[in-house]
Amino acid sequence: VFGTFGYECAAMLNEGVPAATIENAAWLAGFPVGPLAVIDEVSLSLASKVRHQTMKDLAAEGKEYVPHKAEAVIDWMLEQDRAGKAAGKGFYEYPAGGKKFLWPGLAERFGREPVTQPLEDIKERLLFVQAFETVRCWDECVVTTARDANIGSIMGIGFPPWTGGVLQYINGYGLAAFVARARELAERYGERFLPPASLMARADRNEPF
Repeated sequence: VFGTFGYECAAMLNEGVPAATIENAAWLAGFPVGPLAVIDEVSLSLASKVRHQTMKDLAAEGKEYVPHKAEAVIDWMLEQDRAGKAAGKGFYEYPAGGKKFLWPGLAERFGREPVTQPLEDIKERLLFVQAFETVRCWDECVVTTARDANIGSIMGIGFPPWTGGVLQYINGYGLAAFVARARELAERYGERFLPPASLMARADRNEPF
C-alpha cells in the first residue's frame, strides 16, 4: 500500500507539482509525515529494487509491466546520488545537528510553473491510491476484516486518523460517490485511479465494508 503512496507523490513531482506543495497537502489531508520524507526514510534504492523485481516477476508470469511516471523521478534522484536519509541525502537535506529541509535541487528540476492542480485533487490522490490498494488486499484476503484494515492503516502506515481507517474512509465518502470521484481522477491523472471492479460492484449493491 505504501509503495503506491510513494509513487504517487513522485508522479506529482514529475507533473510539476512543487515538493513543498505535496508535503503540505499531505499534512492538510491528515498524514503525520509528508510522503517525500517517508520515501527518504524507506530509501529510493529500495523503491528501485522493488520495481525491477516486479518487472522480473511479471515477465516470468508472461504479464506486461506498465511503467509509472514516478520512475523517472526516482531514477533521476538516484543518478544524483540521493538515495534517502540513510545515505545522508534524498528529497531532503539532513544537516548535522540541524533540522532537515527539502533539497533546493527539487525546485530547480521540478515545480517551476504555478500549480494548476486543485489542492483537493492532490490530497485525494494520496488518499485514493492507498484505498485502492487496500481494496485489492481485501480481494486477495490479505486482510479479512474491515476492523483490521482500518486499525492497521492508521497504526501501521499512518493513514489519517480522522478517516477512521482506510476502508472506513471509503464508507464515509459513500461508495457511489467514491467510485464517481475515482473515475474523475482517472480522467485527469491516469488509469491507475480507475476503481477496482470489486469496489464498483460493492457500490452498485450499496454494501459498505
